[in-house]
Amino acid sequence: SHAPLYHTQYQGVQVIMMLHLPNPGLASKILSHEQLEQLDSEEDEDRPKWDNKAQYRLTCVGFAVGLGNVWRFPYLCQVYGGGAFLIPYFIALVFEGLPLLHMELAIGQRLRMGSVGVWNSISPYLGGLGVASLLVSFLVGLFYNTILAWILWYFFHSFQNPLPWRNCPLNENLTGYVTECEKSTSVNYFWYRETLNITPNIETSGSLQWWIVLCLATAWCLVYICFIRGIETIGKAIYVTATFPYLVLTIFLVKALTLSGAADGLAYLFTPNWETLKNPKVWLDAATQIFFSLSLAFGGLIAFSSYNPQKNNCERDALIVGCVNSFTSIYASIPIFSILGFKANTNYNDCRNRNILTLTNAFNIGDENITLDNYDDWLSHLNNTDPSEVESLHLKTCNLQTFLDQSASGTGLAFIVFTEAVINMPGSQVWAVLFFVMLFSLGLSSMFGNLEGVLTPLLDLHMVPSWIPKEIFTGLICLTSFAAALIFTLGSGNYWLEIFNNYVGSLPLLIIAFFEIIGVTYIYGINRFNNDIEWMTGQRPNIYWQVTWRFISPLMLLVVFLAYVAIEAKQQPTYNAWNPNYVDFPLADVQPYLQWVYAICVLLSTLPVVSIPLVALYKLLGFLKRRIMNRHNQNPYENEAYVGDL
Repeated sequence: SHAPLYHTQYQGVQVIMMLHLPNPGLASKILSHEQLEQLDSEEDEDRPKWDNKAQYRLTCVGFAVGLGNVWRFPYLCQVYGGGAFLIPYFIALVFEGLPLLHMELAIGQRLRMGSVGVWNSISPYLGGLGVASLLVSFLVGLFYNTILAWILWYFFHSFQNPLPWRNCPLNENLTGYVTECEKSTSVNYFWYRETLNITPNIETSGSLQWWIVLCLATAWCLVYICFIRGIETIGKAIYVTATFPYLVLTIFLVKALTLSGAADGLAYLFTPNWETLKNPKVWLDAATQIFFSLSLAFGGLIAFSSYNPQKNNCERDALIVGCVNSFTSIYASIPIFSILGFKANTNYNDCRNRNILTLTNAFNIGDENITLDNYDDWLSHLNNTDPSEVESLHLKTCNLQTFLDQSASGTGLAFIVFTEAVINMPGSQVWAVLFFVMLFSLGLSSMFGNLEGVLTPLLDLHMVPSWIPKEIFTGLICLTSFAAALIFTLGSGNYWLEIFNNYVGSLPLLIIAFFEIIGVTYIYGINRFNNDIEWMTGQRPNIYWQVTWRFISPLMLLVVFLAYVAIEAKQQPTYNAWNPNYVDFPLADVQPYLQWVYAICVLLSTLPVVSIPLVALYKLLGFLKRRIMNRHNQNPYENEAYVGDL
């Protein structure tokens, strides 16, 4: 038997029509409001609880606010017309980010389960959705913690005086500097050679870099220590990991605004270029940024909200977490761009000083006659009097705008651009230590959510034997993750990390979120969901939530998904290789992915979500098999007589 197309709303007031996949006994699988109230009053001992409201909100904020807020959002603002990017960003927040965030927090709180349990309860056909979230959380956790390992490596080196990336190392003969470093910069050399010891292409694996392996082991140990007893220990650690980045950002903000060139950086960030809004890629990137920035579809938020008491205002939680996340992105952009403005000014003045030295020597002009203030006048004068001589000097073109345009995202911003800027700041060691501690705190609180998205579903499904303590099981997960993440510590590890970042953390999340919102709105039933929220919060969701859940958010997710696939299908996937033998080195050697590597890219995009159709198909076949068996065995006596005649 299967659920009817029409059923009476469980409050018994009206009959509603609800799109229903075959889903026998939905009401029997989900605890009623009365049963939940009884559980709350009896203090259900099996499921841990948050100590207080602030702890829960800080954990959600810590999970949502991650490295992307510091190094991805400012980059998108820079590339897409400064302040103009905020328009598509806030549209995506209002119509896509907040509705999905509210939905995840509400359904987790109502059903008191992790992602696998939630979707399995709503419909057996959606069971693959929880498995998909679990796989994405696991795979993202692998490379995310490797970034934390790199941050630790830089943190340990930040105490040296001078900073190890300030100067190029001497060659073996001690007669000059290492050629690779001389051709590029000391900062690039420290990142690509001293830290990653990177290979010239992805096919050349290289060996395990033992120093990164040690840092990776340390990172996983720290995650394990904080996570050892689930939310009981996370709740204590989060007070530090979620609040410390704001303290550091504020210190950086005060310092950055006093740097020369800060105003240029801020003007560059906030001056809107409205023309960029005509580019559809701006809207696509805004939609994907808000989506990934809020850590939707990982299952971590559903797990965190499942530890809440039933009578809790999840709508207010969603608005607070969503707005704090977006505020953090903008707040972080101000010190970051002040520092980028300072760096651009420093490079601009260095460029002009080199030209001044060249002109002074070539024309035998007295020292300090040409200064930065009168450089343009002198250059104009010499160009008029002796143009051929000036041309033969091949002076560098120094343009402040060009230096400001040198955008960087992700690891490029953290480990190259920022470290270069820090060198020129007074007390550079202090700023380097603060910066990397801040990044580590941001990453660590996001790792809690990733690990929670793996552990809670496994524990809820009772896949862990009762004789294994939770601490041991958590340790086994961390150990497995550490072993799998060793691929990122190879010479080619950075290339693989980019692949995981681009393909695991993008398309699968869009697909999961689309099915999540369809599952809640049309299979669980929007009226049932509205009643649940009214019971939990004391007020029915308003027209804004109704319209976004039913129509706008699913439509936006579908459009973003189709646009993303269309753009990816047109492009030949390439990657930037660091190749000292490349003709135009130190420029990136842009290489296409080989066929087998591209096959892995496709696999990483599809593997996490293949469980969605597989589980649905498996359940459907089981359902059809039972129907056929029931039909054949409708009259067993007739069957026996028939057999007897034979």
